[in-house]
Amino acid sequence: MRFAMLGAGAIGGYVGAALSRGGADVTLIARGPHLRAMAAHGVKVKSPRGDFTARPEVTDDIGAVAGADVVFVALKAYSLPEIAPRLGGLLKDDAAVIWAQNGIPWWYFQSSPGPGGLAGLDSVDPGGVIAASVAPGHNVGCVVYCSTEITEPGLIRHVEGTRFTLGEPDGSISDRCKAISAAFMAGGLRAPVAARLRDEIWLKLVGNVAFNPVSALTGATLGELGELPQMRGLLGAMIAECAQVADRLGIVFPVSLDRRLEAGLAVGDHKTSMLQDLQAGKKLELDCMTAAVIELAAHLDVPVPHIEAVHACAKLLGDLTASRA
Repeated sequence: MRFAMLGAGAIGGYVGAALSRGGADVTLIARGPHLRAMAAHGVKVKSPRGDFTARPEVTDDIGAVAGADVVFVALKAYSLPEIAPRLGGLLKDDAAVIWAQNGIPWWYFQSSPGPGGLAGLDSVDPGGVIAASVAPGHNVGCVVYCSTEITEPGLIRHVEGTRFTLGEPDGSISDRCKAISAAFMAGGLRAPVAARLRDEIWLKLVGNVAFNPVSALTGATLGELGELPQMRGLLGAMIAECAQVADRLGIVFPVSLDRRLEAGLAVGDHKTSMLQDLQAGKKLELDCMTAAVIELAAHLDVPVPHIEAVHACAKLLGDLTASRA
């Protein structure tokens, strides 16, 4: 089974290195100093589970996806509309595309239309560009429970978590998902196949909608967010509002919302991906998270005042940071 990792940064690079260690044929698609370091010295992983180095093929050419059986897309969600037309044209007919983005994925309403027959969200797929570019049969969902950071080019710090839950948009337990899961397991990762992947998507999202923008606004790590009682109150309110939207969509949470809050704070000395992006001067990944929940809430007539307020602050921060770069 041939894998192409499109966006081999902190997550994509770590998964690609693990797959390569497990014996899979892997090509990493990256750019810049990180690409050059991986090409010269391999992918170095520092992890509490054991350090290792892998030496898969590396390139900056998206054309490398053309022969892949599985394409693992680890790009930021806001990058997808621009790259989707080219990606869709390169895929072989039976290729599986694993979408490993945060938030509400662009394919969310495939096989499961939303309120009023809603087929997509402008916040995650403006104008339906991605849906028009990638045939439905390619899509495999993925919920990532893994924290990683690029500490220097070519060196990835694995903080915690090795679970990459997979699922078909139609809820079937497919042979291709089972085969992908086996390859992940061979590399030391967990990749259960879920019939109700949307429940998993929302379980992660209720935390991300709160933790990510608030950490960017405050500069706090996950552990630091839990030190102030008033902050716990704000995070809890945002999680509750997000859960109300999910409830209207028939989502069943496998754990309590209180446990979800505490589990996020318990990660401790780790910067959220949004805080890392802010500090690196990158665009903030708000559209697929807070903006998507606000858009859905409007369709469902569910009030989300705390999420709206934090989204407005985070959007202004992101816009000002970008304008000053």
